[in-house]
Amino acid sequence: MLEKEVDYRLAKCVLAEMLLDGVISNREMRRAWKKIAKQYKPPFLELDTVGGIIGDGCLSMRDRTITKITPLLKPVTFEDTTKTILRVAAYARVSTDHEDQQSSLLAQTEYYEKLISNRPNWKFVKVYVDEGLSGLRTGRREGFNRMMEDCLAGNIDLILTKSISRFARNTVDSISSIRRLKDKGIGVYFEKENIFTMDTKGEFLLTLMSSLAQEESRSISENVTWGWRKRIADGKVSFAYSHFLGLDKDKETGEIVVNSEQAKIVKMIYRLFLEGKTAHTIAADLTKLGIKTPGGKDVWNPSTIRRILSNEKYKGDALLQKEFTVDFLTKKIKKNEGELPRYYVKDNHEAIISPWLFDYVQKCIKEREGLLGRYSGKTALSSKIECGICGFTYTPRPWHSTSYNNLVWQCHNRCTKGPKCPADNIYDKLLHYIIHDAARNLAFKRNIPQTVADIVMTIVGEDRADDVWQWVHTFQKKSAWRMMANEKDLALILQRITAMGDRKLKIRWIDGKTYSYRLPKYRPKKGIEDYYEK
Repeated sequence: MLEKEVDYRLAKCVLAEMLLDGVISNREMRRAWKKIAKQYKPPFLELDTVGGIIGDGCLSMRDRTITKITPLLKPVTFEDTTKTILRVAAYARVSTDHEDQQSSLLAQTEYYEKLISNRPNWKFVKVYVDEGLSGLRTGRREGFNRMMEDCLAGNIDLILTKSISRFARNTVDSISSIRRLKDKGIGVYFEKENIFTMDTKGEFLLTLMSSLAQEESRSISENVTWGWRKRIADGKVSFAYSHFLGLDKDKETGEIVVNSEQAKIVKMIYRLFLEGKTAHTIAADLTKLGIKTPGGKDVWNPSTIRRILSNEKYKGDALLQKEFTVDFLTKKIKKNEGELPRYYVKDNHEAIISPWLFDYVQKCIKEREGLLGRYSGKTALSSKIECGICGFTYTPRPWHSTSYNNLVWQCHNRCTKGPKCPADNIYDKLLHYIIHDAARNLAFKRNIPQTVADIVMTIVGEDRADDVWQWVHTFQKKSAWRMMANEKDLALILQRITAMGDRKLKIRWIDGKTYSYRLPKYRPKKGIEDYYEK
């Protein structure tokens, strides 16, 4: 597979040189390019056509039945306060953001506002709400926490709420919050249970009812978990489609389908990664292009890129039960490291990235992680040059004197404290010469220029055959300094350059083939052309 990719990229570079030398026109080059792609069928070709920006969608809203709120019973203890005017607030919560519960939340808000405002000795403060949040934890409930802050600041005297389960389903959180409020002289009235916390029996009843609410949550959680794990065991795949780039759920069939516009962005990410860029650089590029994240945000995070590059769903498979909830109270999620069985569903849906290419990307990720020193994707050659003596990567550094200013690639171990690595420096200009020269030599070893010439001949006709073959002969002797083929194509198929010492290099292409190369001498003062002609 990778041999075809190397041959295709070399052929593409040969075709580009033919265009630059005026042998063929732009139109002829495009026609030849299509024929070359058909002949070699490179595995990376699926990533060449990329682009597209995601548009915003909209959801249709459905009518829901409005829930009637039971009238609030007036306990005698409300009248036992010494204050003539009570500052009263209400608290309401729904555990999901479904439309019917949104209607219920709106109804509760209107009901409590009207109820409090109509009492002559009550002053309406506010209705605090939490939407789409569980009652098992108070940490993420912004409305509840704001209410507690206002109470402790002395701005509220009484709180009304529908039921204990709406206030909190965690017994410890419920009791501790009530006691903090009670210490400040603030009572809470639970409408459904008819419990007022300032009563002598209030805390006992509250503890009992809170325990029942917590047990109810545990039972519901276990039932939901059992059903979810049964679906997983049956190989039924489901995930958050609205936050997943490139895959949607068909509304009619319920099947997973590819979103063609978003799939272009996924392919762009894989392409940029194979060009040598890091997750951080790819995230910055997508942000500059104005492409929305899977969550609809403007700024991309490197962690999102890493998840896209490693998610098996993009090759048509699905790994189920990667994570699990440890405890229904804390809702803590833990990575499944063997505690529970995992299920791998192969060929579950249409792939965006071919399975072979996805597996190759995983291999590249592991290779980057195994490098000595930090991987850099700043340029097409970053982290692709390694020292054969100490194993560290080469990094670019300025190298200048009073008469010239150049960039050199140097073993990272020569810049650190302690013993210095004796590996040779490589001038940046000379490095580009080496890459083009090595690619040209490899192309002729594989008879690629002749193959490209045959394809071009079918387009330009017999009357220009002599010009084409004359160019092939000239190209074999052409100075590598004058080659201007796209280095991104060469960097895509170049896996590693190893500096062995004694001016010897080993060049390894992605298909595993390795070639030795002798590093020529180079003197910056005389210039590139002077050196070559000499």
